[in-house]
Amino acid sequence: MKIALAGNPNSGKTTLFNAITGKTEYVGNWPGVTVQKKEANLRGKYKRVFSHSKAGNNHNTDHKNISDIRVVDLPGAYSISPYTSEEAITRDFVLGETPDVIINIIDASSLERSLFFTTQLLELGIPVVIALNKQDMVKRYGDKIDVEGLGNTLKCRIIETSANQGEGLKELMQASAEAVNSNVLQAAPQFEGKGTDDEDKARQQFVKSIINKHLDKKRDASKITLSDKIDRVVANGILGLMIFAAIMWAVYAFSIGGLGGFLSGYFNDVLFGEIVPNAVNSFFEGIGVHPLLQALIVDGAIGGVGAVVGFLPLIMVLFFCLGLLEDSGYMARVAVVMDRYFKKIGLSGKSIIPMIVGSGCSIPGVMATRTIEDINERRITTILTPFIPCGAKLPIIALFSAVFFPGESWVAPSVYILAIIMIIIGGLLLKKIFVWENTSSFIIELPEYKVPSLKHAFKQMMKQAKSFIVKASTIILVMNTLIWFMQTYSWNFQVVEDSGLSILASIGGFIAPLLIPLGFIGWQLAAASLSGFVAKENVVATFAIILIASSEEALHIPGGILTQFFTPVTGYAFLVFNLFTPPCFAAIGAMNSELGSRKWLGKAILFQLSIGYILAMVITQIGTILVYGEPAVGFVPAIIVAVLYAVVLAFLIKRANNKRKEISVLAH
Repeated sequence: MKIALAGNPNSGKTTLFNAITGKTEYVGNWPGVTVQKKEANLRGKYKRVFSHSKAGNNHNTDHKNISDIRVVDLPGAYSISPYTSEEAITRDFVLGETPDVIINIIDASSLERSLFFTTQLLELGIPVVIALNKQDMVKRYGDKIDVEGLGNTLKCRIIETSANQGEGLKELMQASAEAVNSNVLQAAPQFEGKGTDDEDKARQQFVKSIINKHLDKKRDASKITLSDKIDRVVANGILGLMIFAAIMWAVYAFSIGGLGGFLSGYFNDVLFGEIVPNAVNSFFEGIGVHPLLQALIVDGAIGGVGAVVGFLPLIMVLFFCLGLLEDSGYMARVAVVMDRYFKKIGLSGKSIIPMIVGSGCSIPGVMATRTIEDINERRITTILTPFIPCGAKLPIIALFSAVFFPGESWVAPSVYILAIIMIIIGGLLLKKIFVWENTSSFIIELPEYKVPSLKHAFKQMMKQAKSFIVKASTIILVMNTLIWFMQTYSWNFQVVEDSGLSILASIGGFIAPLLIPLGFIGWQLAAASLSGFVAKENVVATFAIILIASSEEALHIPGGILTQFFTPVTGYAFLVFNLFTPPCFAAIGAMNSELGSRKWLGKAILFQLSIGYILAMVITQIGTILVYGEPAVGFVPAIIVAVLYAVVLAFLIKRANNKRKEISVLAH
């Protein structure tokens, strides 16, 4: 049995999906978050509603289907006639796979717009039950909906729900079960016209008549509300940018330098610095474990994973704060603010949504680009979205902030601001090199401001924490074990006393010359950067394994062992290098899927690698001269690289300009 959840964007479908399935799919208080259908089994307590209902006693109903009820969360749609790829997914599913019942989630605060899609669903010959969601928004303005009368007019069951609070869900499942069992379908209204446009006009007139009959509207649409007054400031072109920068500064300062940093300090210094290693060492010594195996487990597995997991509190605090921002409705305003600037580089405000999603993880961020209709804009956004610091990059930011800039609150926010600057510059370069023009327009429905839900923020925080722990206990654990093995053994599989003779040193040494123009000297730095392509957290874990083996110091202490390899300037450059070079393998896989070809994936990776490399080189070389009054290591090679890069870039831009002229001539 299949239950389809369908409705307009930002109506609360995914929140309802999570509530009745127990999943923790990403939700956001703006449209376009769900870009593909998601499936999960109905939770046991709601499944029992089906089994105890009439549907469970129906002789024509397969009992096996009752015990295996799938819920499908469909992307938001305004019409059954698709305009976007997400609407096409919804249309294809409800028409092609014929679910047993459709739960149509309606935003009660936008009733007229929602009912247009409802009337189309009622015509499909599939049982429909309406979940009237977001009633709190209606009550805020004193509006009243005649729910019973509306249900009688539509000849459809309507259940008032609050997906966030879990209210009305049992009644909704009961109504759905009865709709599945009933042999009587809704008598859908018919609309006649000479064409689709005439039919849509007739449908809209019908919806308006329903609204006039069953909605007692108290609010005056022409009256300027508090939300409008706030938007005049928050969505202002100049003030909006300043406010966004200040908010992100405060969020990162609190997360890294405040509560999150304090808790992470305890995790790193006490829990994984003393308690866990000492306990495990004592246990192994007591049972006589071989020293080499003990070193593998304590220094390799626990040391590497502990160095990453030690920053878990910081990540949890950050995503709790971001969850509050998202649920308040503020992030949709950020998209509006950025639209006017992004249009100049071939993008629109639509591109900011994947980037906001990508702040949690680049993979869903890249996947969210499919909401963008224009193929050129979608490609640019796919290439640039991984520049936004994701959760996996936070341990790197936290580590280098703690070692080289202790007590400073500007480091993490500066990286975020730098990411936006590089997105703008990168967009301009891509537009120049590939002859791309933006043909899309940006229209977004701004959700009402609301007091953010602590429950929602907590769920978002726990989801990120779970994902982080799972990753640390699988990919990072395996990678750490491999790193420990490679830095302990030589190519002839003999234990080495000097790690400079190890397998890892030879691999890092092969790559290390390429990093000289960036001012990074040492195979250790190359090895750490290389491991970051598997998972960005591995950069921290690799340093922990390689460097702590030769030192009793904790990796993250101010002025610690990392200062043997970096100055504050080159440390910041190394941080930037690892943030702006290509993302992890999984995110690259998502890029391949969205770009649609290996050719474009190759171009994207080469572009990202060049941006990260050149940016780190510029920071090292110019920063060292400005701060220390002398050139950095690798100054001459850096000049050569800069000249070659400028020549290649000039050639690509010239070729693109010639292509533009050819297109212009052909057009005339």
